[in-house]
Amino acid sequence: MKFNMLKTAALLSVCAVMALAGCSSSSGSSTDGSENGGESQEDSGLSEEETQEYQAYLDNLASQGDTITQLDPPAQGEEIAVMHTSMGDIKIKFFPEEAPKAVENFKTLAKEGYYDGITFHRVINDFMIQGGDPTGTGSGGESMYGEYFEDEFSPNLYNFRGALSMANAGPNTNGSQFFIVQAKTVTEGYWDYIDEIVAEYGTENVLYNSQTGNMVKVNYSDEARQIYNEIGGTPHLDYCHTVFGQVFEGMEVVDAIASVAVDENDNPADDVIIESITFENYGE
Repeated sequence: MKFNMLKTAALLSVCAVMALAGCSSSSGSSTDGSENGGESQEDSGLSEEETQEYQAYLDNLASQGDTITQLDPPAQGEEIAVMHTSMGDIKIKFFPEEAPKAVENFKTLAKEGYYDGITFHRVINDFMIQGGDPTGTGSGGESMYGEYFEDEFSPNLYNFRGALSMANAGPNTNGSQFFIVQAKTVTEGYWDYIDEIVAEYGTENVLYNSQTGNMVKVNYSDEARQIYNEIGGTPHLDYCHTVFGQVFEGMEVVDAIASVAVDENDNPADDVIIESITFENYGE
């Protein structure tokens, strides 16, 4: 496994364009390295050996190919969540086979009422809406396990529009915070950026970006690219954040939340509240 140091002009230019595109994090859990401040992946406590092992883990996953059923409707009788917000309901299906710990964590916390009354504390239109922090600051929250738990990546799951993913502060730092991808398009030039990396470094599955300390997924199937191009999403977050669910009804509510007025730190001017999360069996 090569430990590639990506320093191409394409990398630097695209990262500059994506002001919110990195998946290193902020004080507490986030989806980028912006205003919330905090630690990058380089500061997350991974040694060089651990980082190489992490890359090998991701590379092995990516080499398996994908079977994309993420956007299929829930099966009859499948347990789904209904997130009741102050702006409407969002219905979510889960992927317990691919991300068992993340799914169990979210369901357990939700059923205990942990998320009741919590706000979406960070909202960025055409990117994502983030919640799950009882302090509302982006630096709080705890998993059901009482500590961080590991990432659970799958070659079958992507940060497509509507994906429910774990927010984090670097590799294996999942807690209670989550986000819903709202982006309607892929950042302009992203696939050109990926293609330039592949042309320069070969058809590796995952490469290491020494500029940001993050892994970059580069091996995308034609189907995955097509879905991204058709419905939108944030492919730069793939293999940075665990996807464990998918909104299948209520994206108009997600869009409405993403469109609210925010301050300079992307905090909504008026609170958008998760009033409760209930569960039901789909179609019953």
